[in-house]
Amino acid sequence: MPVLRALREAGHDVVLAVSRGDARRGRGGALVASPVKAAARDLGIPVSDRPDDLLDAGVDLAVVVAFGRIIKPHLLAAVPMVNLHFSLLPRWRGAAPVERAILAGDQRTGVCLMAVEEGLDTGGVYARAEVPIGPDDTVEEVRGRLVELGTRLLLDALERGFGEPRPQVGDPTYAAKIAPEERRIDWAAPALQVHRQVRIGGAWTTHAGRRLKVWRTAVPPRGDGPTVAAGPDPGEAVELVEVQPEGKPRMRGRAWANGAHWVDGGRLGP
Repeated sequence: MPVLRALREAGHDVVLAVSRGDARRGRGGALVASPVKAAARDLGIPVSDRPDDLLDAGVDLAVVVAFGRIIKPHLLAAVPMVNLHFSLLPRWRGAAPVERAILAGDQRTGVCLMAVEEGLDTGGVYARAEVPIGPDDTVEEVRGRLVELGTRLLLDALERGFGEPRPQVGDPTYAAKIAPEERRIDWAAPALQVHRQVRIGGAWTTHAGRRLKVWRTAVPPRGDGPTVAAGPDPGEAVELVEVQPEGKPRMRGRAWANGAHWVDGGRLGP
């Protein structure tokens, strides 16, 4: 959405936004528009969930950002496209580059403005920029910085010209989509790996047979919240900074521990 707004604010004629269709959300199953669709409507930009509608939209250039769908060859042949990919290619080609960078313990990542071709994120790179990944940065925080940086790369290229894309150099790695089971915390893993797992979002465990979402942790513990034993070695621990018990709002870890009569250094999950 920041890219869409930035293009409009820079005076570019955005003739169409393509996003996924409405999805059912919540217990009531109400149809909810994607954030891109909602932003486009606010800006008065026509929206479609059919990529082929680009063929009749008269576009000079299509900008792809976290689209999450395969673009068919006939569309690639007919419409010039560039992509903002949130990694330092060829590292982390694929669907979840920011999450995989955090899980792997990468200390830096970046964004590439790249050509779109049939291969999975194999196109040449027009421009790239790097950002550090802090030891406590969440996926939302890192992605937010990358979107801002990528937007600047895109606007600069639109103003000055794209030039020729440079081939990617190095051995590729692949960022597969995060599977649901990867979000369940493995307390047998080292504390630092548990902390990384929490930082990618959606992490959960169980306590007394009920699900407990874990939103924020600290490694090493800072002393403000309860601690949970982790890893194969005695003495390893993860501090619970913010959690969400099943059916309740998010809360500080210490507030949860007081209500749950938690003993520091205990084990969660099976």
